[in-house]
Amino acid sequence: MTARRTFLALALALVAAPPAFAQEVIKIGLVTALSGQSARAGEAITRGLQVAIDELNAAGGVLGRKFELLRRDDEATPAKGVIAARELVHKEKVTVLFGGLDTPVSIAIVPIMNEAKVPFMGPWAAGTPITRNGANPNFVFRVSAVDEIVDKAMLQYAQKNFSAKKPGLILVNNPWGESNEKGLKAAMDAKGVKPAGIEKFEGNDVDVVPQLSRLKAAGADTLFLVGNVGPSAQVVKSLDRMGWKVPIVSHWGPAGGRFTELAGPSAPSVHFVQTYSFFGDQRPIGAKVLKMLMAKYPDIKGAGDVTPAVGVANAYDAMHLTALAIRNAGSTDGTKIREGYYKIAGHQGLIKNYKSPFTADNHDAINENDYVWTQFIDNQILPVGMKK
Repeated sequence: MTARRTFLALALALVAAPPAFAQEVIKIGLVTALSGQSARAGEAITRGLQVAIDELNAAGGVLGRKFELLRRDDEATPAKGVIAARELVHKEKVTVLFGGLDTPVSIAIVPIMNEAKVPFMGPWAAGTPITRNGANPNFVFRVSAVDEIVDKAMLQYAQKNFSAKKPGLILVNNPWGESNEKGLKAAMDAKGVKPAGIEKFEGNDVDVVPQLSRLKAAGADTLFLVGNVGPSAQVVKSLDRMGWKVPIVSHWGPAGGRFTELAGPSAPSVHFVQTYSFFGDQRPIGAKVLKMLMAKYPDIKGAGDVTPAVGVANAYDAMHLTALAIRNAGSTDGTKIREGYYKIAGHQGLIKNYKSPFTADNHDAINENDYVWTQFIDNQILPVGMKK
């Protein structure tokens, strides 16, 4: 009799309790800079991911499961990024890891993800070797700029808008700078352009006058700038001290934080690349995302408060593409999700209408046709030529 009662109690408990699988959330990890000079960019990535997750969860999630975002601050330091990635992958068991605001951090995380066979999605860091890392199988994907493509666009923009014939390169001395040095050299070689010179600076330099003076003496008629917020601002301030007014065509480093505050009144002289802008005419999806951001975050009153927009847009699209990959996989197994990315036929995203965005030979969803050139006007990132 006792055994029968125990059996009935267990049976009733099983009937009353919903399946564990249906209750278990799908954990999405994020490792990015959440403090320091690039914290604004890390927050933009967070917001893009979160509004996409909210949207997906409101529609029932994927595989009958909701998503949950877990964040860790890498402080723009590769060693701390590695620790955070290992914790999220091995302890928290995230299904997909997003991150790497900084190329050196991403490059340090890549081997961990390929070894663990957990997909790593990049919504910011543009270093070419991040996705083109030589691993087979390769678990690293990206919805963001790619250095070697941006470098071609930088040269094209400088030639078209500033008639550049002898550009000078001023690059941060780290793997991101190395990636762009290689890409810019290749782009210039293809066009028969000879650089005036190539100069490097450290991320904590406060005076870049010596390097810039050498480029000026060599006859540089345009500067190609690659550096994150703080160092890029020091380049602009050093140019002001020199009194050298020269066109600056930059990668998107200045967008990542308090650039106008740090660079001063000459901040608008820097023209830099982005993948999206909430200014101007918006397609319905752009208007929808802006409305969701304004509803969730009280500090966003309009397009000018979505800064940097590129972090929001890249992360938003990357999360939706990741959800499609998981749905295609029918599982949260990393290897199956990797194959699921390849099975995405199309998706109407914020940045563009994606068509087969990932293949076995291409893990980058953004190409040279998807860039917007911008500048800071009154602390807002506007497309070049657009007035507030």
